[in-house]
Amino acid sequence: MAKDKSQFVCRECGHAHAKWQGQCDGCGSWNCLEELGMLPVSRKGQAPAALAPSGKAVRLSEVQAQELPRIPTGSEEFDRVLGGGLVPGGVVLIGGDPGIGKSTLLLQALVGLSQTHSTLYVSGEESVAQVALRARRLGLDESSLTVLAEIQLEQILAQLVAQRPAIVVLDSIQTLYSEAFTAAPGSVSQVRECASRLTRWAKEHACTVILVGHVTKEGTLAGPRVLEHIVDSVLYFEGDAHASYRVVRAIKNRFGTVNEIGVFAMTDRGLKAVSNPSALFLSPRHLGAAGQGPIAGSCVLVTQEGSRPLLVEIQALVDTAHVPNPRRLCVGLEPQRLAMLLAVLHRHAGIACFDQDVFVNAVGGVRITEPAADLAVTLAIVSSMKNRAVPAGLVVFGELGLAGEVRPAPRGQERLKEAAKLGFSRAIIPAANAPKRGLEGMEIHPVGSLEQALEVLRS
Repeated sequence: MAKDKSQFVCRECGHAHAKWQGQCDGCGSWNCLEELGMLPVSRKGQAPAALAPSGKAVRLSEVQAQELPRIPTGSEEFDRVLGGGLVPGGVVLIGGDPGIGKSTLLLQALVGLSQTHSTLYVSGEESVAQVALRARRLGLDESSLTVLAEIQLEQILAQLVAQRPAIVVLDSIQTLYSEAFTAAPGSVSQVRECASRLTRWAKEHACTVILVGHVTKEGTLAGPRVLEHIVDSVLYFEGDAHASYRVVRAIKNRFGTVNEIGVFAMTDRGLKAVSNPSALFLSPRHLGAAGQGPIAGSCVLVTQEGSRPLLVEIQALVDTAHVPNPRRLCVGLEPQRLAMLLAVLHRHAGIACFDQDVFVNAVGGVRITEPAADLAVTLAIVSSMKNRAVPAGLVVFGELGLAGEVRPAPRGQERLKEAAKLGFSRAIIPAANAPKRGLEGMEIHPVGSLEQALEVLRS
């Protein structure tokens, strides 16, 4: 006789528990465990049969590795994030806030791909009429695109067998359910089962599968963490849903660069690729607009997002605190790093902010995670505190250490070339990033410490 065993899985991180409890041992979340049915196991502890025969072990030197062919989507920015285009047999998971443009971007890409490849758009949230209405509103030629409104996994797989499409979009994975489980759509068991079977289909038939995922209120993908491990690529939409542009970032990519970004502008005709995103994140006064000069508390940073250098304006506001505990607020930057930079500024430059409220913002809603933004943030804070504007045409990058030293940043030459292309004439950079030959049209100030950087700023 065989008996059924069940386990309780956290919907946030996928950690399994033998019995129900209030708090997850894996991530510490409360009231997040769901009962997940298991395959029947015999009383003697025999394991269930394998799903597929075991493969034969081979030497790595005997494997004939070939460059994977790419399928261009027709959007240069989308191809950049994907690592050059879609890969046959690859599974892509894309997430973002509601209304930010996930379905719009994929519908645009799929309509273009349908001219040369067999495609299928599976909608679990909208009817076929709603998808057609959106396509016509965007001015797309939907004559070659096949649309299916279905949420049952077995029915979707039957359609895949019948049509054999090369590219499939499923919007969204949280709406699908399998008859093998009695749990509701969106539960841990349903999401994991549907994603696993769709991934298996993609690998066996060299079909590119793109999954749309919901996000939680914290901005992370909803469902078990194992979902991100199953797929080949994980893309996130960033930025404010009310802004006129969108940023797509690659968090995981087995076929390309991680942290690569693509920038799109939202128009009445859908998402349009932005070829020069640096000009989008800079205000007109930094681009030499007539009648507009620099202001106190603003500094231009040259950051590196994947393989692309990007110029972003860093703004800081330092004001007298009217509460016993001064506020420290970061938007688009690491909040913990701000406290460290203020301590370094006090210890090595003698500038104290213990009685000041400090607010730092990366203009445009872009998210910066690299430490090379340290020097630009510090100079913006000093500029706001002293009420003296950073000189016009100046860009900055460099990491600050606890000893007050300025450490080098990767790809310094590419950052400087991007700044020179946009008309910037001066730069404060780490001494280790100083080019052996000067850059034409740019005055470079290499610094080795925070004190030297502030001295250059004063002069």
